[in-house]
Amino acid sequence: MFGLDQWLAGFSDGTTLLVVALVAVVLGLRHATDPDHLAAVTTLVAGTEERATRAAGRLGLAWGLGHATTLFLFGAPIVLFNSYLPAVVEQGAETAVGVLIVGLAIWLLVRWRRGFFQVHAHPHGLGRTRRPLQAFGIGLIHGTGGSAGVGILLLASIRGHLLALVALAIFAVCTALSMALLSTGFGRALASAPVRASFDRLAPALALLSLAFGAWYALGALDLAPYFF
Repeated sequence: MFGLDQWLAGFSDGTTLLVVALVAVVLGLRHATDPDHLAAVTTLVAGTEERATRAAGRLGLAWGLGHATTLFLFGAPIVLFNSYLPAVVEQGAETAVGVLIVGLAIWLLVRWRRGFFQVHAHPHGLGRTRRPLQAFGIGLIHGTGGSAGVGILLLASIRGHLLALVALAIFAVCTALSMALLSTGFGRALASAPVRASFDRLAPALALLSLAFGAWYALGALDLAPYFF
């Protein structure tokens, strides 16, 4: 984002496995902190029935694995054959990411409106909660966005196809692990007594911020708003 990935990728000479692997690790860790990823995972974790650290970590890992799967599948043709998705497909994928964030935000608002986050509310009967398989599916959709950018960064510094594939795989795995760690951190924060006691007031603000970000992201993908990703 904002040139940081290009700067990190520039540390690789494209030939030394150790250097390429280290750069891929750092890129994967940094990629997990992109605003669209944070917005998606925050609302994903906040909307769960169990706001516990372990439950949040499971959802984050499932989301990350889904993201890593499509990231690798769409990135492999780029690093092997310099074959990019058609511009209209890339635009559609990025738009879908924005719509996905909006959908997660709306679902969080719906659960808040139903009283799910009230301190004394009993969660059962308030609707189905998100499971790891659903989080994996969300990650699959999210992983389609930005795949071309990842391939460009890897191709810019890696000349061997096998080495590029290894770097892409490391990048995808590190992103998944980073999302699991971030989600675990969010879960721990949400499970703390002060946050749990006030989450009924925090949930709508969090949802509205994610809703606004998702709408802007989708409009940016459609060239209807300034776009920085």
